[in-house]
Amino acid sequence: MIRWTRLFCLPLFSGLLALGGPNGTPVALAGSTTDTDSTAEQTAQQDVLLTLELAGGDARVHQLTLADLQALGAESFETATIWTKGQQEFTGVSLAQLATEFGLTEGVLQARAVNDYMVEVPLADAVQGGPIIAYERNGKPMSLRSKGPLWLVYPYDSNPAYQNEIIYSRSIWQLDRLTVTPAAE
Repeated sequence: MIRWTRLFCLPLFSGLLALGGPNGTPVALAGSTTDTDSTAEQTAQQDVLLTLELAGGDARVHQLTLADLQALGAESFETATIWTKGQQEFTGVSLAQLATEFGLTEGVLQARAVNDYMVEVPLADAVQGGPIIAYERNGKPMSLRSKGPLWLVYPYDSNPAYQNEIIYSRSIWQLDRLTVTPAAE
C-alpha cells in the first residue's frame, strides 16, 4: 500500500480544482492559481538574486533583487549558445550598465555560481553591445534547473570575437555573486 505524504501530494495536485464545496461549487486546493500567484511573484521580486561585493579600500556589499536589476534597465538579444538548442532570447541588465551604476571602471569580476563554481571576467568585457546578466530566457524567468535565475550571457552570434573558449568559459549560469577585485599587476 502506498502512503501519500502531504509534502508529496500538495505539489502533485497544485493548481487543480476539487468539487465538494457548498452546493457542489469548486473549492481551490492549496497552490492553485489565486492571489497566491501574485504573492509568489512579489516574493520573487524581493529575494536577493545577486550579491555584488566591492573589494579593496572602499569595500561595500550590495544585495540586488530582481526588481533592483530590472530598475537598471533591460536589454535583450537573440543568440544561439553551445548549451541550448536553437536561437534563444535573453533579457537582463547589461554588464556595462551594472558597471556604470556602481562606478566600476577597472579590475576583475569574480563571478560565482550557487555551487561556488567561479570564473573571472575582466571589467573590460563590460561594453555596450556586450554581455548581459540575464534573468529571462525566451520571455520567462529561469529556474535553477534551467541555468537561472541569473546567467551571464554574451551575444555570441553578433560578434565573432565572442565565439571562443575564453568567452564561453566566462558565461556562467546560476550566477549569484560578483566580487570586484583590482586588476593584477
